[in-house]
Amino acid sequence: MTQNPLKHCPENPQLSCSNMEVIILGAGAIGSLYGAKLSQRNSVTLIGKKEHVDTINTNGLQVTGYENKKYALRAATEIKTIKSKTLIILTTKIYDSGSAIKKILDKIRKDTVILCLQNGYGSEEIVKKIIHNKCIVLRGITAVGTSFLEPGKIKMNNVGYTSIENSVASKELAENFSSCGLKAFVAKNIKEEIWKKLILNCMLNPLTTILKIKNSEAVQPLLISLVTKIAQECVAVAKKDGVDFDKRIIDETIERLKKSDNLSSMYQDIMKGKRTEIDFLNGAVVELGKKYGVDCPINESLVVMIKYLESGK
Repeated sequence: MTQNPLKHCPENPQLSCSNMEVIILGAGAIGSLYGAKLSQRNSVTLIGKKEHVDTINTNGLQVTGYENKKYALRAATEIKTIKSKTLIILTTKIYDSGSAIKKILDKIRKDTVILCLQNGYGSEEIVKKIIHNKCIVLRGITAVGTSFLEPGKIKMNNVGYTSIENSVASKELAENFSSCGLKAFVAKNIKEEIWKKLILNCMLNPLTTILKIKNSEAVQPLLISLVTKIAQECVAVAKKDGVDFDKRIIDETIERLKKSDNLSSMYQDIMKGKRTEIDFLNGAVVELGKKYGVDCPINESLVVMIKYLESGK
């Protein structure tokens, strides 16, 4: 029987196996929030930039918005050691996944579990190619909305959910997350969950960035036709990729976006002069479209426009 590398408490559906060793690799907005919430029951270390780390170690991490609470937890700029049965939650930008994992490759243990909790298509595959079966690598999807306000301070925009790829360790992780206020479940089909989030991001991120609008404004009547066409291209590629969505997926996603009043991560990146994840969102759809023979002219145009904004011209 396969052993659960995280198992260190009795089987009991009422207990959530607290005091897990957790490292958040990439303490931006999402990573910081997950670290804060999980620190209520677990031993958590945030890995982030020096100013953010120093502020957290001195004054704690302030979470505002949906809740107003300060969390005391450890933070560091690098991972020096990885203890036995540690969960590493990878929340870097997807284009930094490879370099982040390579830096700690010699420290990763057989009983380590890496949960890739990122936007985009294929983040877990990047990690698996580097890890070479050295430990379990799982994909997760988050629908939690956050914003990074300043070092030591983030905003929680909504509660959302976390879906985790099915594995021997997943049930325990989901229970632990849920007990900390992060609604989590084990996905029946993680690829379908990845595509659901990808379609939403492709509809949302480029338009909000180009037009400088909030998420909910991307589905205003004037833009619905364009948003729908973006999604239709994504759905056509998803079908070729093995995920056949009901037509209702587009309407359901539009309804979700109507309730989202924060700024997209891509819009925030452009405002800060950072590289975006466009290559792993609409760009991934375009590349998969080429692979499967599905034309994606609208998504391709959005990629070009975001690349232009990235260039700062």
